[in-house]
Amino acid sequence: MIYADPVEPELATGKFYDRLGASFYLSPDKLESDYAPVRFERELRLFRAHCQSGAVLDVGCSTGAFLYQLRTQFPGAYTVTGTDVAGAALDYAESRGLEVIREPFLDVDFGNRRFDAVAFWAVIEHVVQPRRFLCKAAAILKPGGHGFILVPNMKSLAVRLLGAKYRYIMPDHVNYFDADTLKRFAAREPAFEITRFGSSHFNPMVILKDFHGGVERVADEERARLLKRTTAYKQLPVLRPVKWVYSGAERLLGAMGLADNLFIVLRKK
Repeated sequence: MIYADPVEPELATGKFYDRLGASFYLSPDKLESDYAPVRFERELRLFRAHCQSGAVLDVGCSTGAFLYQLRTQFPGAYTVTGTDVAGAALDYAESRGLEVIREPFLDVDFGNRRFDAVAFWAVIEHVVQPRRFLCKAAAILKPGGHGFILVPNMKSLAVRLLGAKYRYIMPDHVNYFDADTLKRFAAREPAFEITRFGSSHFNPMVILKDFHGGVERVADEERARLLKRTTAYKQLPVLRPVKWVYSGAERLLGAMGLADNLFIVLRKK
C-alpha cells in the first residue's frame, strides 16, 4: 500500500472535508449528478447482489445520495443511516429525509446497534487509520453481514497513462491500493472473509482531460462540471449504442484489472 506521510492536520481531523462541504458537495452540478438515478448504478448492483434488505450504514455518506437511491429504488427493503464529518453535506442529507450521524466514524458509540451492511464508497483512501475503520466495521456488523469497499486503482489504465497528472492522485487521498494490497489489507481483519473482488468504472473523458492538463489539483468546480456532463450523457437515449460500447470497454478493463476503481466485498464470519 502506498500512503502519505506526514498527513496535513486538516485531512487527519476531517476539517478539510467540513470546509469543502458548501463549495463542492453542495454545488448544483455535484448535487444534480449525485442524485441522478444512474449515478450509483454500479454500486447499487454490487450491493444488491449481497444485501437485499436490512440496516445499512454508509460511512462518509456526504449528501446521502447513495442511501437516497437505495431507499427510493427499493422502498421498504432497507433502513438507512449515514455518517460523515462534512456538516453542510449532512444538512442536505437530512433535508432528503435521511438519518445522519455527525461524528467521525471511529468516535461513534453505536452501543448495541448492529448493521447488515457497512459501505465505504470512495472513503478508505481518505483516512489515516484505515485498519481501525475495517476493525470497527467488523465490530458493528451482524454475523453474515457485509462490508463494501471501493477505492481508486493504482494500476488502472488511467494511472498507467497519466501518472501524476491523473486527477485522483491528490493530496486528500492519503492511501493508494492495487489489487494485491487491497486484498492483503482486508485479510488483516480476521472477522472477515472476502466474497467478491474486482475492478470497475472507466471514464475516458477524465483521461482525455488530464492528458492535456498539468499535475496541479483539478479545481473542484471543474470536477463537478465534468461529473455533471458524463452523468447527463449516460441518461441520453440517443447515446445508448455508445453506452453499450463503453460498457463493453469497461467490462474488458475490469477483467484485466485496469478499470479506474477496485472493489471488495467482505462477509463477517
